[in-house]
Amino acid sequence: MPNISTLAGTWELNYITGPRIAFDGLYPEKKPVITFDVQEKKVNGNTSCNNFNGALNAEGNKISFTDPMAMTRMMCPGNGETTFLQTLYKVTGWYVSNDTTLNLMMGDIETMRFIKK
Repeated sequence: MPNISTLAGTWELNYITGPRIAFDGLYPEKKPVITFDVQEKKVNGNTSCNNFNGALNAEGNKISFTDPMAMTRMMCPGNGETTFLQTLYKVTGWYVSNDTTLNLMMGDIETMRFIKK
């Protein structure tokens, strides 16, 4: 059983599954980040354009981002934000490898990968 405290901290996206656009094309100026506050059971971050925050819904290696989150509403160029959010909503599990890489999963498929900041 993974220790939820390994989620704590800020992580920067460096891989996302699905889009036909190159990663650097989706996020040319700023990569999405996500920060977990495991003590307060909160999550916040930036989609590469808008800020978001909400409750951390995680138990064991299961995690969900389907609960409503507060989000700023700036107009965002390209499809980066939409791709990030649509993929995040499908996430069902997680694991951290080497204390530096957060892998978010949909079932047993890795959909997003983040590097510890």
